[in-house]
Amino acid sequence: MKVPLKWLREYVPVNITAEELAAKLTLAGLETGDIEYQVARWDKVVVGQVAELVPHPNADKLQLATIGLGLERHIVVCGAPNIKIGDKVPFAREGAKLVDGHTGQTFELKAAKIRGYLSRGMTLSEKELGISESHEGIMILPPEAPVGIPLAEYLGDVILNIEVTPNRPDCLSILGIAHEAAALLNTKVKEPSLEFQEGESDINSIVKVEIKDSS
Repeated sequence: MKVPLKWLREYVPVNITAEELAAKLTLAGLETGDIEYQVARWDKVVVGQVAELVPHPNADKLQLATIGLGLERHIVVCGAPNIKIGDKVPFAREGAKLVDGHTGQTFELKAAKIRGYLSRGMTLSEKELGISESHEGIMILPPEAPVGIPLAEYLGDVILNIEVTPNRPDCLSILGIAHEAAALLNTKVKEPSLEFQEGESDINSIVKVEIKDSS
C-alpha cells in the first residue's frame, strides 16, 4: 500500500516527520519498511517561521532574524529585504548542503560570526536550494506550510510503503490509514465530504437504464 503523505494530510493532521510516522505505524502492526522521496531530501532544511526581526547593531543592511521551528528558536543574520514577521521560510541548520548564491557551487553550512553576531543556520533563497536562479530575496512559503517539518516533505511528497497484513483490510485505503494514524497521534480524522453539486437537467434526459432480468 503506497501512501502519499500529502494525500494523508488531507484527512488527518500529521505534524511529525515521515520517519517518525513510519515508526509509529510499524509498532502498531503496519510495517512501513520503505520511504520514497519525490524531490531532493534537502537534509537539515526545514520549514521555519519568522518570529522576530531587529536591525543588526553593526550593519545597516542586515537584520537579526529569530526563526521559530516549533519548540526551537534560532537567531540568524539575514540580509534579505523581503522577509517580515510571520513569514514561513526555508531554514537550513548547520551541516546542510546548499548552493552558493553567488558562485553556484555546493557548500556545507557552518556557524559563522557576521559583524560580531554568531549565526547558526540560514534562511534560504530558491537558488540556495537549487530550485531556480532566483537570489533576490528569501523564498517565502505559503502561510499554511507546517512549521518544523522537512522542506522536502512540504514542497515535494513522501511515499510510505506499508505492508498491510491480511487481517487489516480496513487499511487498504488512504482513509483507512488516516484513521490508524489519527489513533496513533491522538487526533481526529477529517472525513471527506459526500455532498455533490446537482445539475439542472433531469437525469432521465441524459441516460436510460433498463433492467432486463430483475432476479
